Amino acid sequence: MVLAGQVAGSTPPPVPPAPEAWQAPTLSITRYDEDWSDLADAEKRAHHWTGPFKYIPLGGDAWLSTGVEVRLRSESFANNALGNAASADDAYLWTRALPYADLHLGRVRAFAQPILAYAAGVRPANGPIDQTRTDLLQGFAELDLGAVTLRGGRQMLSLGTERLIGTRYGPNVPLAFDGVRGIVAVGRAKISLLAVAPVAPRLGTFDDRTSPTKKLWGAYAVLPGLDLYYLGYRNRAAQFGTRTGRELRHSVGARVYGARDNWHWNVEGVAQFGRFADGPIAAWTLGTELGRTLPNLPFAPDAVLRFNVISGDGHAGDRRLGTFNALFPKGKYFGELSPIGPYNLINLNPRIAGTFAHGVSASIAGSAYWRYSAADGVYDVPGNLLRPPGTSRARFIGKQIEGAIAWQATAELELSASLSFFEAGRFLRETGAPRPIRMIGLESNFRF
Repeated sequence: MVLAGQVAGSTPPPVPPAPEAWQAPTLSITRYDEDWSDLADAEKRAHHWTGPFKYIPLGGDAWLSTGVEVRLRSESFANNALGNAASADDAYLWTRALPYADLHLGRVRAFAQPILAYAAGVRPANGPIDQTRTDLLQGFAELDLGAVTLRGGRQMLSLGTERLIGTRYGPNVPLAFDGVRGIVAVGRAKISLLAVAPVAPRLGTFDDRTSPTKKLWGAYAVLPGLDLYYLGYRNRAAQFGTRTGRELRHSVGARVYGARDNWHWNVEGVAQFGRFADGPIAAWTLGTELGRTLPNLPFAPDAVLRFNVISGDGHAGDRRLGTFNALFPKGKYFGELSPIGPYNLINLNPRIAGTFAHGVSASIAGSAYWRYSAADGVYDVPGNLLRPPGTSRARFIGKQIEGAIAWQATAELELSASLSFFEAGRFLRETGAPRPIRMIGLESNFRF
């Protein structure tokens, strides 16, 4: 049988391939980086139930994108607070909801994201990163001028691997900044210019305020496989050890990263200089990460080794400050349990992770911590001094092991659990009465 339009004896025309299903953008923590403009095609909006929420046409070139995150997280501790003998067991529940609306009017854009964050069971009382009730987490206006984007208002910032500027996503109340940001595209480079101040969360409703003491400014350039940046920081009420005063700190850094033939790497170095109180600042850090995926093995494991060196103060009696300042780092810095912060530290962190069937993934990681300088103490992630050096010359702080498992139950819902143990080393034993810390973390996170 010869079909109409087909010459006898000729090869039938090829059947056109079926159109591929539309792929949604990867959901981000900041949310404003997601581009849903492709859903202007009504057929693509029908691919998933969230489509009508992600692109709402308003007529002409105006459209609205909406979404929400609802997270419940429980953390249960035995011997919290770095294993001091007086530390009580603790268990609490964090709850938060982060709805957002992203309005596009041609080249003008307005983004708003309130936060509803509450905590139950925190002892002795809720802190500002546990509970802020109802407040504005992000709210800014943006103007797209082609190669230049101008943005002003309140926004979360995530630069590089968040060693210095992060969202503090792990705790209940993320970190935001008030100020202006310009994003400039130059060839294959994208440069962020910023002048901001951190938002200081408070425990009541609509009472979060711009920090009156801290300022941040600088430039962060992203190129293929390379980040280069300068960050300036001022704190009028800084404290390191027993000294307090005005801190003016400049950070110059570079990050090299990439992947090839199942290997991946990430190396970052930062030098800091400036003034604190009545003396100079001279601090630095070097972080390295080398990993290899093994796709031919069961569960395709990914093995990673991280090694970090972070300067501390070498001489407590002089005016020079050698303690590195991590500024605004990510919240869960070394894992779900992060009793030690990135200051005056040597850290070794091996990790292996694998992917199982039905959206299940798991990992196990270890960490060992030493003081870089025996003349400086131990700090937490925000930079508060947990243990002064005292008379101890010991450097070993402690060791940790942590296992985690996560199940992506649906495209929107992830359930996860973690189990962590921290055992004190010689320095903590010589400066206190340590007991091992144990933590169980349980989390459900619904996002679209």
